[in-house]
Amino acid sequence: MTHAAPVSPVDRAGLRQRIDKALTEFLAGQRARLAAVDDGLLPVAEAIEAFVLGGGKRLRPAFGYWGYRGAGGIDSDQVVATLAALEFVQASALIHDDLMDRSDTRRGEPAVHRRFAARHRAARWGGDADAFGDASAILLGDLCLVWSDELLHSAGLAPATVARARPVFDEMRTEVTVGQYLDVLTQATGDTSVERAGKVARYKSAKYTVERPLLLGAALAGAPAEVHAAYSAYGLPLGEAFQLRDDVLGVFGDPERTGKPAGDDLREGKRTYLVAAALEALDPAGRELLLGGLGAADLDAAGVTRLRELITASGALARTERRIATLTEGALAALTAVDLDTEARQALVDLAIAATRRAD
Repeated sequence: MTHAAPVSPVDRAGLRQRIDKALTEFLAGQRARLAAVDDGLLPVAEAIEAFVLGGGKRLRPAFGYWGYRGAGGIDSDQVVATLAALEFVQASALIHDDLMDRSDTRRGEPAVHRRFAARHRAARWGGDADAFGDASAILLGDLCLVWSDELLHSAGLAPATVARARPVFDEMRTEVTVGQYLDVLTQATGDTSVERAGKVARYKSAKYTVERPLLLGAALAGAPAEVHAAYSAYGLPLGEAFQLRDDVLGVFGDPERTGKPAGDDLREGKRTYLVAAALEALDPAGRELLLGGLGAADLDAAGVTRLRELITASGALARTERRIATLTEGALAALTAVDLDTEARQALVDLAIAATRRAD
């Protein structure tokens, strides 16, 4: 195995284009379906199309696909379309996450709740524009979750094959939802422990980003128990490393690359591993400074810079980077413990590197 990919693992086997094609065709059918109900639903279809087709790394379907291929599954467009259902789970989670965090943007564009609030204001409708935007985002996020289920079942695989994968899909959607609640609960209770931050990251993001997509692919392929075990041993630490990279980017990322304002996680007051590690290492005065700025709506650019410097000086950034490296190495080691298709094994190595070294 090597640690460099001449072609992105998301692009091998024409995967990105095939995922996008499956999503485009499915969404075209859903647009026609909504239009037949009422013209007022066309903005709903347009917003979901823009959100799902306008960006995204396609990492979750890629993990699912290479997990399937690694277990000996035979490639087909029906498999790709089935795994594309993961993009609707992701869309649902992000739409709801942006609403709960009161985020203004996603991928450089207005968040869904902001988009529909602006539509309300432009049309000069009655009632509160922000309340309309919030309600719209809740419903669009729910609709994406409904559509994830529909695409899973309608992509063309045999019902018996889909039935094998169904328990994994159900468990994944439960995990990400309760993970979101744990995140909200942690913000409310002010729990700043590293242990709590790790649990939130594991359930809110890590499991549904890597482990569950891999296990979904393995289930579709009818893989034996040892493959499922190896995928969990690879997927859990890698998913956590992915989320830790997200945490770093949420504080130190370039807005031109992330599509989010600089230091957005600081304004939102997120109790991430990075923040928890800083609070653990700082003296009382430093903790007071960090907690005083964390979650402050009026935190300006100078304030973000001060908090970044505080986090860096505490050693938390270096500690987080070391943990990302350790988790990634552990994940890669797990792949050597099981017999997998050679091309798929290399793709999973490259996916690990892409997921943890990204800048967006």
